[in-house]
Amino acid sequence: SVQVWSDYLNVHLHPKSIYVIRQYMHDGYCGCLEAFGQGESLLQDPGCIEELEDRLHFYVEECDYLQGFQVLCDLHNGFSGVGAKVTELLYDEYSGKGILTWGLTPVTRHGGVNSNGWVFFPQDSQKNFYRLMNTALGIVHLSSHSSLFCPLSLSGSLGIK
Repeated sequence: SVQVWSDYLNVHLHPKSIYVIRQYMHDGYCGCLEAFGQGESLLQDPGCIEELEDRLHFYVEECDYLQGFQVLCDLHNGFSGVGAKVTELLYDEYSGKGILTWGLTPVTRHGGVNSNGWVFFPQDSQKNFYRLMNTALGIVHLSSHSSLFCPLSLSGSLGIK
């Protein structure tokens, strides 16, 4: 039975390449990871950051010549905060290495444009406010710790027209 996107994945991933955030799983007790601060606070936990560093060092030690990192992260939800802390960690630990960061945003539907040129979605203004704030905070934090930051979306606006 298919429950999440990774159920379609035919490639077998190494167990060290997957880190599951248990409280934000589909059946987790905290609901969804919807705010930048929630994502940032996940990596304030010493156990979480230690586990992440162990997994990272496992792969770094396998490299003959490490040139840099590619980070793909959602901008519109709490994973923008997770990505910001991860790029900060990479920037601090591997200061001479390049960090190419891709900020991903989904296509939004059923919106309009107000007189100021902002895209709006009248059905859920709080959710759209979170989306806009997460995107703005994500862009600022990710670009400050990346060698190159590239927003990527099928939508041309990232929430702003």
